[in-house]
Amino acid sequence: MSADTVRTEVFDRKREQRGWYFYDWACSVYSTSVLTVFLGPYLTSVAKSAADADGFVHPLGVPVRAGSFFAYSVSLSVIVAVLVMPLVGAAADRTGRKKPLLGAAAYTGAAATTGMFFLDGDHYLLGGVLLVVANAAQSVASMLYNSYLPQIAPPEERDAVSSRGWAFGYAAGSLVLIVNLVLYMGHDSFGVSETMAVRICLATAGLWWGAFTLVPLNRLRDRGAKGTTPTTAPGLRQLAATVRDMRRHPLTLAFLLAYLIYNDGIQTVISQASVYGSEELGLGQSTLIGAVLLVQVLAVAGALGMGRLARTYGAKRTILGSLVAWTVTLAAGYFLPAGAPVWFFVLASGIGLVLGGSQALSRSLFSHLVPPGKEAEYFSAYEMSDRGMSWLGPLLFGITYQLTGSYRDAIISLVAFFVIGFALLARVPVRRAILDAGNPVPERI
Repeated sequence: MSADTVRTEVFDRKREQRGWYFYDWACSVYSTSVLTVFLGPYLTSVAKSAADADGFVHPLGVPVRAGSFFAYSVSLSVIVAVLVMPLVGAAADRTGRKKPLLGAAAYTGAAATTGMFFLDGDHYLLGGVLLVVANAAQSVASMLYNSYLPQIAPPEERDAVSSRGWAFGYAAGSLVLIVNLVLYMGHDSFGVSETMAVRICLATAGLWWGAFTLVPLNRLRDRGAKGTTPTTAPGLRQLAATVRDMRRHPLTLAFLLAYLIYNDGIQTVISQASVYGSEELGLGQSTLIGAVLLVQVLAVAGALGMGRLARTYGAKRTILGSLVAWTVTLAAGYFLPAGAPVWFFVLASGIGLVLGGSQALSRSLFSHLVPPGKEAEYFSAYEMSDRGMSWLGPLLFGITYQLTGSYRDAIISLVAFFVIGFALLARVPVRRAILDAGNPVPERI
């Protein structure tokens, strides 16, 4: 192969990688501004305005407490995603046409998010439908996006590429959240109501998602189909078929189990930290939003920094180190004094520094364990581990609080997920797992 050909291939690969980063830049704003900050409280207030005298709304005639409507809508979106992701993943691998499917999923989610501008008054059912569509579409699109990683980056580049993608996402989330908070907190000076400010923030997240999705759709390219067996199985049957196939690669399955456990802990810390801050530590809403923003900003540095550590120590050792850091952070959180926002910001800093890297390196390590030609199908199982299986952590958190009446005990109980996840991951021989999957082993893993 001539030097000119090599240079052209490297240029094309780098160009495609830069386009890939921009999907994280596009969709992470939805996760940050919509799901984490604005939609939950706003949709709950809309549902409460539609509630009867007993505090219930009645979607399709089913009595639902207004305060639970948002949580139930998120749960329903996960169920929809679980049904759809394996089917779309198998279709993407079978046809080799990931890009049109990525575009369809991304623009479905972006359109639903933009439509949240019309969520006002007592139209809670509209909000629930848009949330289910947007969240399920985001899961499907993320699965397809993640499945590009082993195709656009050789083994030795994968940790760095995955880390840069996460960093792009957190950078975008931080940037847009700052703008949204300026609008929301200064809505009077902009001549809009608080409700209108929230609706604008929700809609602009959808517009941002749609606009920047054009970049990866322009840069990414489809590879040919790998000759996988055609299937018309519905979602759950396709998921069962994927799991059966994964049983032929037990070490890949072992990694996925470890990831399921420790990621459940990560997701629970993210979702329950604000509850801990408000209920146990007595902190105000502005402090909690500031902490969310701090996590987003530091996660950029954390993702890039842990990507560099992985080049020296390997992805597996770096992830194991991050799980130790998560454990130490939770232990420190247990002893935080109430009414001390400075120490809560210190805790948020610790979370931010390990959050992005833990997720980025887990994604890149899993990409080495996927058999060629089954990227989207396997990443559908990975995505469901990321989104659809994260229920044990909140359950343990809730049960611990119910039994002890202490949020401190509830938050420290989550250490179990990191300890068990560490033990399971430490037992996975990743070099052998990569060889068993039929992939080349990078020098550092």
